[in-house]
Amino acid sequence: MAYSACFLHQSALASSAARSSPSNSSQRHLSLSKPVQIVCKAQQHHEDDNSTVSRRLALTLLVGAAAVGSKVSPADAAYGEAANVFGKPKKNTDFTAYSGDGFIVQVPAKWNPSREVEYPGQVLRYEDNFDATSNLNVMVTPTDKKSITDYGSPEEFLSQVNYLLGKQAYFGETASEGGFDNNAVATANILDTNIQDVGGKPYYYLSVLTRTADGDEGGKHQLITATVNGGKLYICKAQAGDKRWFKGANKFVEKAATSFSVA
Repeated sequence: MAYSACFLHQSALASSAARSSPSNSSQRHLSLSKPVQIVCKAQQHHEDDNSTVSRRLALTLLVGAAAVGSKVSPADAAYGEAANVFGKPKKNTDFTAYSGDGFIVQVPAKWNPSREVEYPGQVLRYEDNFDATSNLNVMVTPTDKKSITDYGSPEEFLSQVNYLLGKQAYFGETASEGGFDNNAVATANILDTNIQDVGGKPYYYLSVLTRTADGDEGGKHQLITATVNGGKLYICKAQAGDKRWFKGANKFVEKAATSFSVA
């Protein structure tokens, strides 16, 4: 009967090793640093038992060589995350792209649209499902300015649109305490400003922390992005309460504000 015999060939083995005595060769361990070639040849033999053993040996060698030659890439996954078994790129499901009339913005996926109108020219509003203090607003109003820089510096621009930060509703007499001036129950501090060119247009970016005397949320972090295009002033304002800000809400607010751009 026919059977298959497999032989291992390696160019690194010297002919002297092949001619070594059985006693020496049985105690020698070979380190195969170069690729091993497996050659299978069909031969004729008349003994059925030897034929069966040879076939099993051939299959064993082939399976073993395939296991050694293949490289298994483990699925990378952090603890608590699903393994990316098939190697497909993961999609960012934290945000959803929103295309408005003349602008685009990334909206947190777990925020819902709101019908509340809080500012002049408001065309879009989204709120956090669990806390309406975290929200996103887009305002579009006519302007005679050709560029956002025509409003002056970012600080000067903010003074012209300070309605975005809210208005003080109480005008009674109060003492100066807790960082508030006399007769003031609200304050706003500019934490950072930046000017960037996006698509050939200058954009203003402002980070403002507002606080009220009642200590609601410990204050509000408000990020404002503004630019001018086609005779219109575009403003995107995203915010979150101070307490939630440091619990992870900052990444949603920052991404939404910085993703805003005019089409």
